[in-house]
Amino acid sequence: MEFALLTGMSAYAPVSRRPIADVFRATARAAVRFCVRRRIRADTISYLSVVFAAGAAVCFWHAGANPWLLLAAPLLCVARLWCNMLDGMVALAAGEAGRHGEIVNELPDRLSDILIFVGVAHSGLCTPVAGYGAAILAVLTAYVGVLGQAVAGRREYGGWMTKPWRMVALGIGAWIALGLIAGGRSPTFAGGWTVMDGVCLVIALGCLQTVIVRLRHTLTLLETSHDLRRPSAGADDSRHRRSIAA
Repeated sequence: MEFALLTGMSAYAPVSRRPIADVFRATARAAVRFCVRRRIRADTISYLSVVFAAGAAVCFWHAGANPWLLLAAPLLCVARLWCNMLDGMVALAAGEAGRHGEIVNELPDRLSDILIFVGVAHSGLCTPVAGYGAAILAVLTAYVGVLGQAVAGRREYGGWMTKPWRMVALGIGAWIALGLIAGGRSPTFAGGWTVMDGVCLVIALGCLQTVIVRLRHTLTLLETSHDLRRPSAGADDSRHRRSIAA
């Protein structure tokens, strides 16, 4: 890694790292160099992501009274995602990666998900049940991914509704709602459903699919590792004969 030239690399290697497209990593390279030179810690960036998430939550919360806040909320969600990518890159480049980082990497993320969807739930642009349901399933999705790392040694990132896609779906929904309101149309459709209700439903269903995919992968990995450790019948019989001969 080019950033290794700036400082020594940490001997610790994270157990699992989220796959991120090179095009997105490229947007953070200059920021990584800046953070390493200025000794800005990866933990600080992780906590900064919560600040952006809280800002997005406030924007969603007040968007019912001031719809133009729907323009800013998705941008703050993107800033949150960017910090989530940057913190790991800085930790590796600055030689700060350690076991405590596995915790700092997860807790701010879960808090950020909850803050954002609670803000949506109280925006007046969707029913609270839809917002809280999306929040619960978002946290459950991440929990199942970490569960795979805990019981099978591999963090699972599969499924449709990963963290970036949750934020993308939320952002698209927010801008569609804003476009309707700005055009003098109501974001509420037949039956009382709103655009944001629909978005939260899509996110919730996507999270359910993601939970199922991750559980299946973890169970398959557990079964495979168990089969590899299980001695064959021939080996058992051979050991039995050797014990008798002894």
